[in-house]
Amino acid sequence: MGRVLSPRELVDWRDQQKASGRRVVVTNGCFDLLHVGHVRFLQEARELGDALVVGLNADTSVRELKGAGRPVNPESDRAEVLAALGCVDVVVVFSEKRATRFLEAARPDIYVKGGDYRPEDLDADEQEAVRKSGGQVRVLHLTPGKSTTAVLAKVKK
Repeated sequence: MGRVLSPRELVDWRDQQKASGRRVVVTNGCFDLLHVGHVRFLQEARELGDALVVGLNADTSVRELKGAGRPVNPESDRAEVLAALGCVDVVVVFSEKRATRFLEAARPDIYVKGGDYRPEDLDADEQEAVRKSGGQVRVLHLTPGKSTTAVLAKVKK
């Protein structure tokens, strides 16, 4: 089972992984209502390396990104649920809207995003943070019809 680290603890953890020659995969997101699409994505991401770090948007940044009424679950609950997944090694909550500072600390070998993104559409500063660490960006397929938005729409019906 994974654990929740502060951004400062992440730096030390990452140094240990690098010293051990472990390939670190990093992703980030809101993970507000965990569903099978999230789980499949995280499992596939983990298979790309030796450890998976999940950057979790704090409540304030989720509201900025998703709007009023979000997140449904508070960051402490979302972090605990993610850390309990067998494929997740470390969860780090970050408060910024963009993941740039988180990525600078995580120094990913591989930065993974879901198929709702294209590499060229990712934030330029985030891409630069990945490149500076010698990492690469990968986009994985989404599970069709499995999204938080779809779950919330179903609940509202």
